[in-house]
Amino acid sequence: MRANPTQKAPDEPLATIARLKGAWRLCGLDARASALGLRSGMGLADARAMHPGLLVAEADPAAEAALYDQVLAWCRRFTPLVAADGPEGLVLDVTGAAHLFGGEAGLCTKIGAELARQGLSARAGIGPNPAAAWALARYARQPILPAGIETARLPGIFADFPVAALNISDDLAADLARAGLRRIGDLAIRPRAPLAARFGAGMLDRLDHLFGRARSPVSPRFAAPDFSVERRFADGLTREDAILTHVGALARELCALMARHGQGARQIRLALFRVDGAVRLLETVASRALSAPDPMLRLLREKLGHLREDGFDTGYGFDVLRLEATQTAPHLPGQTALADAGRTIAAARATGSPAKSSPAESSPAESPHVSEIVDRLSARLGAARVTRLHLQDTHQPEQAVRHIQALAGAPRQSCPPADALLERPIRLLARPEPVETLALLPDGPPQHFRWRRVLHRIIAAEGPERILSAWWKSPAPGTARDYFRAEDESGQRFWLFRPHGAGARPAWFMHGFFP
Repeated sequence: MRANPTQKAPDEPLATIARLKGAWRLCGLDARASALGLRSGMGLADARAMHPGLLVAEADPAAEAALYDQVLAWCRRFTPLVAADGPEGLVLDVTGAAHLFGGEAGLCTKIGAELARQGLSARAGIGPNPAAAWALARYARQPILPAGIETARLPGIFADFPVAALNISDDLAADLARAGLRRIGDLAIRPRAPLAARFGAGMLDRLDHLFGRARSPVSPRFAAPDFSVERRFADGLTREDAILTHVGALARELCALMARHGQGARQIRLALFRVDGAVRLLETVASRALSAPDPMLRLLREKLGHLREDGFDTGYGFDVLRLEATQTAPHLPGQTALADAGRTIAAARATGSPAKSSPAESSPAESPHVSEIVDRLSARLGAARVTRLHLQDTHQPEQAVRHIQALAGAPRQSCPPADALLERPIRLLARPEPVETLALLPDGPPQHFRWRRVLHRIIAAEGPERILSAWWKSPAPGTARDYFRAEDESGQRFWLFRPHGAGARPAWFMHGFFP
């Protein structure tokens, strides 16, 4: 728990309390309170009877949850794979990352020191699996097991640990103690069937996880990125121009790393870790796979600009910047334009240097591109506010298209034939509007109609085209429509329909316009 900044006497223990079942009970303890033998769930009266000088504060679950999420995000500066472990624990997969901080012992020391600087106390343990690390952090004097330790040695290492190191409930630990099973070694030497019959198979599963006989799955809060680059600084960066300079350098490194694997970034995340523990995450999505640093940097500038409007607080500065490609797609180099290639060769002959060109450099950055405009607008305004029309597989004109995010990866749609495009108007009314008509034949087109107080005389008409609605959705009579394409004396072309069916009322409606 976070230390109390207003506490005058540093030796006085501190605990948080909450009202449970009509009584005040301890729910959080600092290191001094834990050392006195107090435990979570103990009644406040009993705790005060044992230690009258105990300082207490009412718990704030919302603030504690926010602090927990903040610490979880902060731990990503050490490894991208960070998972939650109950309300008071975290699991970090430091495989391949400990050497960046001076080894596993150096990593534990650094994490503990930086958390202490933020007013937090922590205990760490490093083992071959999450269950072993959990037990080492809470019950071991030497919380780090050597790397590459054999699984067969784990039962002997944990033999003297209490059964509570299996991360079981207090009631189950008490039942085991009454049966004379107080140490993990007492469980390991006994037959499994009687133990499972009396205490349940869950307890044996935890024993297998501890000994490495079963896999312990870990669900990271953040998915591991496909590609990641980062920079660390001794002094925090506080100026926005300095931050953008280093972000641009990270973008070049990330693009070079992805180019070696033939990939481009569809989703980018910039993590800024502040010295005081705060973390800012900026995420942006591209409509195409980005392989050049300039478009990537422009999108991040848009996100930073939007963040600046909300108040971009750098605090004491950012000491870690990490740029991640969280979603990638294959990217093949495009063909260089012949004109650009000719200019490159001519310039090379003039300078006497070999001609080199890359797809990223050959494409003019200043030329307008629809995808780039969509990306920048989505980064600035939000992806949900930039939409495009997507064709629907339905006969209903009102439902033929729907709005989806412009960045959504919907499958490409083949263009309908040219003659099919002429059969539908380019503009539909939001709702069909009734018109006054006169038709000579019951099933024929109208001779003239009045719409919005204007009389239109028909000189040519084509139809009917009967469009049926989904019968399983609209079983009511009159759901079929007979559509006509009509042209008036001024050359305007309209899309009119009348309901068809036994229960349909005799009426006409205007639905759209042709070019």
